[in-house]
Amino acid sequence: MLDTNEWIGQLMTIVMIAVALGFDAFSLGIGIGLKGIRYRHILKLGIVIGLFHIVMPIGGMLMGNFMSSVLGNWATVVAGILLIILGAHMIINSFKEEEMQILDHRTFWGLMLLSFSVSVDSFSVGITLGMFQVQFWLTVCLFGILGAVMAMLGLSLGRRVSQSLGVYGETFGGIILVVFGVYFIV
Repeated sequence: MLDTNEWIGQLMTIVMIAVALGFDAFSLGIGIGLKGIRYRHILKLGIVIGLFHIVMPIGGMLMGNFMSSVLGNWATVVAGILLIILGAHMIINSFKEEEMQILDHRTFWGLMLLSFSVSVDSFSVGITLGMFQVQFWLTVCLFGILGAVMAMLGLSLGRRVSQSLGVYGETFGGIILVVFGVYFIV
C-alpha cells in the first residue's frame, strides 16, 4: 500500500505522462481544426480518441506486468529506456516536414485510424507503467480523459491559431517523456 506522499507523487507523474501523450492528439486536433470542423465532430473525435487512450494502455500495461515478472529488477531500467526512446521519437517526429495526407475523420475508418495513430504511444507507455505496478484504473482513466480533453482543445483551438503550435506541443510532450525516462534510470 502506498503512503500519501507516494500516492500523490504517482498521481502527479501519471497526470504529466497523460498530458505528454495527449499532445499528439492536441497537435492532430490543431491540424484538423485549421481545415474547419463542426462542434459535434470535435466531440465525437475527442470521445473516440479518449477511448483509444484507455484501450491501448490497458493492453500495454498487461504486457508490462508480464515483462516485469520476466525482467525482475531490470524492469525499471528497461522502462526508463523505453520512455527515453519514445520521447526522442516524438521530438524527432515533431520536426519532420513531411506532408501527411489527412484521413477524413467523418468516416468510420478515418475516425478509427486517426484515433489509433495518436494512441499508439499510449500502448508503449502502458508497457512501461505496467512494469512499475502503477494504479491500473486510475492510470487508464486519466489517460482517456486527458487524451479526449486535449484532442477537443486542439480541435477547437485549431480553428483559431496557426499550425506551428502543434509542433511545439508534440516536442514538449516528447521532452516530458525523456525526462521521466532519465529519472527512472537514475
